[in-house]
Amino acid sequence: MSDTNFDVIVVGAGPGGYVGAIRAAQLGLKTALVEANHLGGICLNWGCIPTKALLRSAEIYEHMKHASQFGLGAKEVSFDIAKIVERSRGVSKQLSGGVGHLLKKNKVTVIDGYGKLLGGGKLSVEKDGKVFTTLTSKNIIMATGARAKSFPGLEPDGKQVWTYMEALVPTEVPKSMLVIGSGAIGIEFANFYHTFGADVTVVEALDTIMPVEDEEISGMAKKSMEKRGLKFKTGTLVKKLDKAADGVTATLEKGGKTETIKVDKVITAVGVVPNVENIGLDAAGVKLDERGFVAIDGYCKTSAEGVYAIGDVAGAPCLAHKASHEAIICVEKIAGQKGVHPLDKSLIPGCTYCQPQVASVGLTEKAAKEAGYKVKVGRFPFMGNGKAIALGEPEGMVKTVFDEKTGELLGAHMVGAEVTELIQGFGVAKTLETTEEDLMHTVFPHPTLSEMMHESVLDAYGKAIHF
Repeated sequence: MSDTNFDVIVVGAGPGGYVGAIRAAQLGLKTALVEANHLGGICLNWGCIPTKALLRSAEIYEHMKHASQFGLGAKEVSFDIAKIVERSRGVSKQLSGGVGHLLKKNKVTVIDGYGKLLGGGKLSVEKDGKVFTTLTSKNIIMATGARAKSFPGLEPDGKQVWTYMEALVPTEVPKSMLVIGSGAIGIEFANFYHTFGADVTVVEALDTIMPVEDEEISGMAKKSMEKRGLKFKTGTLVKKLDKAADGVTATLEKGGKTETIKVDKVITAVGVVPNVENIGLDAAGVKLDERGFVAIDGYCKTSAEGVYAIGDVAGAPCLAHKASHEAIICVEKIAGQKGVHPLDKSLIPGCTYCQPQVASVGLTEKAAKEAGYKVKVGRFPFMGNGKAIALGEPEGMVKTVFDEKTGELLGAHMVGAEVTELIQGFGVAKTLETTEEDLMHTVFPHPTLSEMMHESVLDAYGKAIHF
């Protein structure tokens, strides 16, 4: 290519990379985006979006099976896994095309290939094993993401032992399944396959499922899922997987005792590792942190002059919205925009799209106490909310944690229908440094699920009306 010098070069077109490239172009910076596989990255193509499409099918199927509770009739309810997968892939394809349109609209130069830092503001781009161009820029943003982690003896083979990628495109629903790991990915796939008839067991090394969540909330979610038929083994390690033609036998260990379980398929969902190999970090002088992620400051600068890192490659939490927000901070700082400030990770909401949904922002009750706060805690159950009962969704709870001294909202935690949509209300509240008084004086519409947010705040101060 003839024009190889840019104001900003972004490597990786995931939710961090493409957002950063678009914002840079909006700010008048000549921008290139280097991507070897697919626009939108793992999130859009093999993660956040296609899983939600699958889970939507599961949600509708579950409602159809219980149609009589709503005075409706649906005979011979069935599903077609091939069509479910086809819809999911179609959703991803549509959105990937949309990202391409946005990049073109904003005049971002998209280059198909793998980017590798050479140092001194240079980046080589290769395809099919051959370097075809070298780009230069004073600002190079690495947004190379992460991939599924594996452990010795538990490595995925794509046939009997799956990562999220194989789990997204099944040709049939296995009769039995073992899910290793109870984070968001593991729990979501466990719920999907269970809904369509698989006998699912989830194994978690720690003592609680969804261990980043408030223990009271994750405990309620676990109880609800167990009532539906999912099985959980917490405080348990998977020591080995023995594969045979008719399935996989897993050896589990808890408290020094072992047992075996035989299943058709295994999904490994034990976290991610950053894509830091073969991207020229050493050549550019980019240092990693103690966990192997690229070390950055509050404005996403690495140890190398003119090199930045955003998203999963730069560390936890490995969430799409965190990557996008880091992208904006990074690019606006490069462009010299006023008012740019580092990302406060305590303001990042987390969502798990299981049944029931789980969502949170800020400190858990336990973490707040460990941090030295004297807390006031409010709780409000879904069964006390008119809209929840009308929807046929009476299971769940909204929990709020406040600093008793100042009234600051320290954290909010939810389990139940549509809480992944509700949580942003508390996200805004925390960003605005809202106190209990502000929330109490906020008018919430009726009838809505959001009224439970208000009631939970009231409950923390002994003022709840409807429970």
